[in-house]
Amino acid sequence: MTSETHADSARLYDMMARLGIDQDTVGPSQLSLWFETALQRCGNCQAKTACRDWLGCTRPAAVAPWFCVNADILFELQYDQLGPRRVN
Repeated sequence: MTSETHADSARLYDMMARLGIDQDTVGPSQLSLWFETALQRCGNCQAKTACRDWLGCTRPAAVAPWFCVNADILFELQYDQLGPRRVN
């Protein structure tokens, strides 16, 4: 894994955390599929600076930001997770 791929991976997991997506409630096969697709998208993303700024904000977030190329995947993971919804 290159350092840039590692940074993309970290941003994806930070994005999940900020959106209240609990990795433990997402099925392993779903998370694996999601991760490969999202990581590829993130690697090609042109909004990395905006992403870092958004992740640096401490306000709770209900949905991924408009510029996120993985907003659709994150939305699915948010609403497909098992158990009660977490409110930030």
